[in-house]
Amino acid sequence: MTILQRREFMTLVGGAVAAWPLAARAQQGERMLRIGVLMSLDETEPAAKTWFSAFIQALAGLGWTDGRNVRIDLRWGGADTNRIPALAQELVGLQPEVIVTYGTPATVAVQRETRTIPIVFASVGDPVVNGIVARLDRPSGNVTGFANLEASLGGKWLELLSEIAPGLKRAAIMFNPDTATASVVYMPSLETAARSLKVVPTAALVHSDVEIETAITALGREPGGGLVVMPDAFTTVHRVPIISAAARNNVPAVYWQPFFVRDGGLLSYGSDQVAIWRGAATYVDRILRGAKPAELPVQLPTKFEMAVNRKTAMALGLAVPPSILLRATEVIE
Repeated sequence: MTILQRREFMTLVGGAVAAWPLAARAQQGERMLRIGVLMSLDETEPAAKTWFSAFIQALAGLGWTDGRNVRIDLRWGGADTNRIPALAQELVGLQPEVIVTYGTPATVAVQRETRTIPIVFASVGDPVVNGIVARLDRPSGNVTGFANLEASLGGKWLELLSEIAPGLKRAAIMFNPDTATASVVYMPSLETAARSLKVVPTAALVHSDVEIETAITALGREPGGGLVVMPDAFTTVHRVPIISAAARNNVPAVYWQPFFVRDGGLLSYGSDQVAIWRGAATYVDRILRGAKPAELPVQLPTKFEMAVNRKTAMALGLAVPPSILLRATEVIE
């Protein structure tokens, strides 16, 4: 080998070492970085598993692989407001480099435990109203992330419900006030739409399956009743009783995510959660590489999806209008 060839060889080797993936370098003795994840959903929730899988895949595409150069500590809090704070404290005690949260209860609980560990939320209704960040463009502090909905959707849900159920006269707005703390954000646009559509809105505050059954039974006693199920960890976990009661009482309902419709609900409209979780992975990547949460603006949803269940519509005596079929990203026959 000539001197020139040797130099070229050493340059090639040096470049290869510099380009080693982060996982390989971790195997050479670097400390494995930790990512905590706290979900305000149950471990049995299929949709949550899909979202988390999208997050893991996006991280891998950015060079972070669980068990190789990062360790991911996942905790499931369900809609239990008593359990979530303990899990938040546990995760903070592990001193991860960043904590990812799903839902307002989980985000608030982690924020109460630490003002130094970076927090990236995936799906919070309105982080400003909930006091999680001061501003969207420059969140300040140690928290940033991705909002899953926007205020105008309150009116959108009611408009869609009226479109698929033209006889709508009354609409119950269902949520658990203990877990759906951002529900107030959607009320102005919902009330505006209600006036325009000549629909009377009422609040249906629920804390249990019994209260769900009572509220929907009362709604179905007279024709013209409809249900708007608000974004809420509680309504997500308790969606089977909600969907079943709506079917038994012949009440059309609109939801905020497609998994309600796949389980027998009538109609849904909301943000693309897979896109949000992939976005959260990009923020985690940037933080692990040195960025500060205050430098990363809170992102609003840009992709939305609509699902409709034609079988449910038929059972309710409703015809799905072409205007909804054309816009739907998922139609369940």
